[in-house]
Amino acid sequence: MKRTVPKTRSITVSDVARAANVSKATAARVLGGYGVVSDTIRVDVMAAAKTLDYRPNELARSMTTGRSGIIGVVVGDIENPFFSLAVRGISDAARAAGFNVILANSGERIEVEKAAVRLLIGKRVDGLIVTPSESRDISHLRDIHRSGRPLALLDRALPDLDVDTVTVDDRGIAMRATRILADAGHRNISYITAVDAEGHEYRDLGQIYTSSVRERIDGFLTVCREAGIDRPERYVRLGATSPDETRGVADKLLSGPDRPTAILASDSVIALEIFRVIRQRGLRVPEDISLITFHDADWTSVTTPPITVVDQPVYALGKSVAELLIRRLKGETRPPERLILPTGIIERGSVGPPTMALLAEAHAK
Repeated sequence: MKRTVPKTRSITVSDVARAANVSKATAARVLGGYGVVSDTIRVDVMAAAKTLDYRPNELARSMTTGRSGIIGVVVGDIENPFFSLAVRGISDAARAAGFNVILANSGERIEVEKAAVRLLIGKRVDGLIVTPSESRDISHLRDIHRSGRPLALLDRALPDLDVDTVTVDDRGIAMRATRILADAGHRNISYITAVDAEGHEYRDLGQIYTSSVRERIDGFLTVCREAGIDRPERYVRLGATSPDETRGVADKLLSGPDRPTAILASDSVIALEIFRVIRQRGLRVPEDISLITFHDADWTSVTTPPITVVDQPVYALGKSVAELLIRRLKGETRPPERLILPTGIIERGSVGPPTMALLAEAHAK
């Protein structure tokens, strides 16, 4: 015969009130963190709650106070170390201010991003931090802003949406990285990114809807043209959306008759696959091909040679955007801030001059 395990009754606010010898309303004020009570009563109520192992009903508390104590976060790709580190910065800042975080992953797809935003609003989050996957369709973000719910943007700015934003100077830092390659003598320089477009073919900046990627490509092409490189856009490659896709892009690029002598990768996940393809094809870094990547991932400093990187302040990006949002949640009223955090380049051993054979080949063309 199957035995029925008796259900354990949840401890309620009324139980805590009786144990502390106060009214239910007073206990609710203490446990909910609102209203005014004396220090003595607060100590008594919290002691009773601890003795009884009281666990608050978050939904009930949010309905009473109008606050859930939760920040919703939507990022592009949680498997990318960039976003993982940024989320750690958000979480640390939120925890220090007494907030929890619910994380959602858009996979850089706008419909998934919209669904994630709807879900988080349904969870009654107090505010939202979003890394927008594109800049042409932002109706869902406009709706949040109009509703009065605090919204902040991480890593990607939207000029048409006046909310708190924390980014880096993507165009400027892409120019600096490209200039290192151009100054080393490279004239066949490729830029590889995960952003995709129809046919995986880059035509112009108008087809790029992710603001940070558009700015980086613009900076890359600007320096290439300043260096006198003919039609530098022919070396821009889109569609490195997964390890398999990235290897395919890199393999095709490096097997061509006019393969690049240098590559700038848009993130460390892409750069790792490019590095693997370079090795598999029997090429050497930097003797046969130079390589720079955005984001100082752990692996970039332990390869032979170590990789030159754009050192983005990723943790600070997350921490700063969370702090801006929390200030809003605590009642600050001020014009929206657009913070641009400083970014550097760590030069290691992956950049060198192109080989004489490749230079002669390029000049012959």
